[in-house]
Amino acid sequence: MPVNPRSLALLFALLALILFNVAITPNFLEWQTLSVNVSQVSTIAIVAIGMTLVIATGGIDLSVGAVMALAGALAPLIFLSEFGQQAPLAMTLVAIVVALAVAVACGLFNGVLVSRFGVQPIIATLVLFISGRGLAQVLTNGNLQTFDNPAFEFLGAGRLLGLPFQGWLVVVIALVVAWVIARTRYGRYLLATGGNPQAARMAGVPVTRVKLAAYTSCALLAGLAGLITVAINSASDAAKNGNLMELDAIAAAVVGGALLKGGKAPIAGVILGAAIIQLVRYTLLANGVADEVALVVKAAIIVLAVYLQTPRGAH
Repeated sequence: MPVNPRSLALLFALLALILFNVAITPNFLEWQTLSVNVSQVSTIAIVAIGMTLVIATGGIDLSVGAVMALAGALAPLIFLSEFGQQAPLAMTLVAIVVALAVAVACGLFNGVLVSRFGVQPIIATLVLFISGRGLAQVLTNGNLQTFDNPAFEFLGAGRLLGLPFQGWLVVVIALVVAWVIARTRYGRYLLATGGNPQAARMAGVPVTRVKLAAYTSCALLAGLAGLITVAINSASDAAKNGNLMELDAIAAAVVGGALLKGGKAPIAGVILGAAIIQLVRYTLLANGVADEVALVVKAAIIVLAVYLQTPRGAH
């Protein structure tokens, strides 16, 4: 099997970051540090996989952070309610289902605006980017929701075979999505839609439904990531949950090889991209660099990755 040069370059970049941290960053190999990084990579990767599906159609979704905040606010509201106290396990399951259903509704809203009404993706998703987090803060009255719910917290703090549960979730999601893209009709339709929408439509591809499914899947995964973040912290802060996640997700997707013009969805590369984005931020923060500088570095990484997609950058 031929080796993808980009994947090889990403592996070398990730290895270089790991070796640098092993040599320079104190306590990098401690289990707690590794566990935190796996958790952070997992959250970014889950959102980035959904973002990649949208980017593959030639679109973008700026609302993923707001959807995370909304889902993360709804679940505790439900299982901390009076009914939740009476039947904690059942209402925890209800809370998760309702939160994910609302996330799906957000994705449908975005997808309808883009695919049926022809609204530009940036404008369409900007609606929820602004209003989604505001709605989450209204629902919680701007308060921090803290809780003690072991069943729900398993999403973020659980272990399976000694590894964080959300890490296994990423593996399952990545394998399923990669299989869908490579082996199913929808996967072929998805890449065709992003590669050339007009030609795809003329060939009988249901472009509207393909885009609708992509935006819905993206929002669903963002909602799941929002629940995981809340479960990790045993607290929900609508003002902070998912803040700037759209930047991380886009960066991971583009670094991983997704083309902003559409037509490509390299899931394995996206996972590597998520790991690189998280390790870059961790490396900077752990060595005394301000978080604001880390944001600038991530933005620069996106610019570089986009430049490398241009004909001039490719040569």
